[in-house]
Amino acid sequence: MSRAPGGGKGAATASALSVQAVQPSEGPELVQLLTPEGERVEHPDYSLDLDEEAYRGLYRDLVMVRRIDTEATALQRQGELGLWASLLGQEAAQVGAGRSLTERDFAFPTYREHGVAYCKGVDPVTLLGLFRGVNQGGWNPRDKGFQLYTIVIGSQTLHATGYAMGIQRDGADGAAMAFFGDGASSQGDVNEAFVWASVFQAPIVFFCQNNQWAISEPLERQSRIPLYQRARGFGFPGVRVDGNDVLAVRAVTEAALERAREGSGPTLIEAFTYRMGPHTTSDDPTRYRLAAELETWKLKDPIERMKAYLSRSGMGNGEFFDQVDKAADELAAHIRAGCLALADPDPITLFDHVYAGGSSLLDEEREQLATYLASFEAAR
Repeated sequence: MSRAPGGGKGAATASALSVQAVQPSEGPELVQLLTPEGERVEHPDYSLDLDEEAYRGLYRDLVMVRRIDTEATALQRQGELGLWASLLGQEAAQVGAGRSLTERDFAFPTYREHGVAYCKGVDPVTLLGLFRGVNQGGWNPRDKGFQLYTIVIGSQTLHATGYAMGIQRDGADGAAMAFFGDGASSQGDVNEAFVWASVFQAPIVFFCQNNQWAISEPLERQSRIPLYQRARGFGFPGVRVDGNDVLAVRAVTEAALERAREGSGPTLIEAFTYRMGPHTTSDDPTRYRLAAELETWKLKDPIERMKAYLSRSGMGNGEFFDQVDKAADELAAHIRAGCLALADPDPITLFDHVYAGGSSLLDEEREQLATYLASFEAAR
């Protein structure tokens, strides 16, 4: 039983994630514990029993994560960030998965897992350095068990699989979790990671956020079957969860992580959600998707769903929701001030951490850049 939003085990057991669980005829295809209207429902294989503070904590997480995204988007539009990859609409998928991870587990993100980073304790300001162009990541992955953002689509799944195999060989108690999108599922790296993880029974959870669009390519261009069913071809279980239901995501992810830690191998989770905004701030989604589609998904908003549940159950009232909104305002102020305070680095520091022991070629390139920069000073 889970008792805190930061960790613990749900009532779902690892046995719920058998290979047979992917057969649609054996139960509901989409795992859901909370309807879009905020009503609690039962699922035959998964359940989640938290105390009231933990439920309120999940709502707080959702609001905070959305505010991070909103503030960063505004900063980009105002010229303070070069780019931003929005997670709008995917908060429940990331918070549910992020709060399932413990200190023993290591997360391998793409470039959109701001909610997972928040749940792992990464200061949101440090996320902005990469998008502002002042550093190449900004945090030590070992401090929080959260790897640096990965721009190369799908490569983090191989990194995560290798890390998981290292956990296995070290006899350590933990698991890896690789995050990727529906578009990345078509990449060779992802499928190769599936092969290695399956053959070696690696302690890893593959978490696919299916937000319906791989930039401008719709889901039907990625697969003829539901993505979670691909796992069967590699010999491990897959499950599709309502990615806008934070409770269901947490229950399913906790079960998958427990399965990995106990030595039963990988699991593929397909979090069925929707990207409410553009792929990045350089994208215009109105060019390739209908406004009606967006309006339909707005009715499944993960934050409004959880708010309705708390209100309906008596766990949240106006005072509580106002307190959360105030805390979100404070977080936004922290993000804005922190972003503007990020100093531009000396261009020469670009070479500092390429190799541990240096390189003659690198030294030559450093000197060339230094000479080039000095020429501007001489011309003044």
